[in-house]
Amino acid sequence: MHGSIINLLKRFVQLQYDHSTWLRLVELSGLSNADFDMNTVYPDAHIFALVGQAAEMTGIPAAQLQEKFGEFLVPDLMLVYKRYVQPEWGTLEMIEHTEEAMHGAVRRDAPGTRPPVLHVRRQSAKELEVTYESERRMGALAVGIIRGLAAYFDETEDIEVTPLTSEDEERVVIRVRQR
Repeated sequence: MHGSIINLLKRFVQLQYDHSTWLRLVELSGLSNADFDMNTVYPDAHIFALVGQAAEMTGIPAAQLQEKFGEFLVPDLMLVYKRYVQPEWGTLEMIEHTEEAMHGAVRRDAPGTRPPVLHVRRQSAKELEVTYESERRMGALAVGIIRGLAAYFDETEDIEVTPLTSEDEERVVIRVRQR
C-alpha cells in the first residue's frame, strides 16, 4: 500500500479520534513505527493490520470503516488528480475515467503501486456497473470512494451506490445509479 494512503488513514484516525488513538492503533497493530513515508510502498499487511485493529478497537466492522475512509479520501484524491478531471464531469463521468486517467497515472508515476483495476460499463445514461478487481479485497473502500465522489460533486441525494456482490472479494460488482 502506498505511503500516502497510510498517511491519509493516519489523518482520518486523528480527525475522528486523536493522535494518541493513532499511536495506540499502530502499537496494537504490531507495527514498529507510527510515521510512514509518503513515497514508499508498504506491505499490504500494514493497512490490513491497521484497519483490523481499528475495527477491534471501535467495534465498527472493518468494511464499514473502509467505506468511511474511502469517503474521507476523496477531497485529497481530487486535489492530487485534478489535472485529469474535466470541469463538466460529475460522479458518473469521474468513475468512468478513473481507471484510465487516475489509476493510469498512479501506475506510471509510482512504480510498485498496484491500484485496483476498475472495469466500468455504462448500463444507461444514468447507470454504471463498476467491477472492482484487487487481491487486496477492499471493495468497501471503493464503495466509500464512490459515495465520496457523489458528495464531492454535490450529488449525494442523486447517486445510489449498491454493492451487488460481497465487498470482501477479489472481484466486487457495484451498481451506481443516478436517480
